[in-house]
Amino acid sequence: MAQLIVRKIEDQVVARLRERAARRGVSTEEEHRRILREAVIGRGTDHGSLKDHLARMPDVGDDDAFERSEATLRSVDL
Repeated sequence: MAQLIVRKIEDQVVARLRERAARRGVSTEEEHRRILREAVIGRGTDHGSLKDHLARMPDVGDDDAFERSEATLRSVDL
């Protein structure tokens, strides 16, 4: 595999890359590879891990918004 050296990257960019990698539980180098791969090749069929998928899900509010009312409940014979 080839290696790339990227010079003169702003300190803020490096810091944000480290933060992003830490949130995803990977090394800074791996996060850099993922960003490059996605930018050049696209997502393709690899959707990442379940953890990555869950991290991309938007915050839709409190769980209370998903509670069912008594009127919609039904009995089930098991």
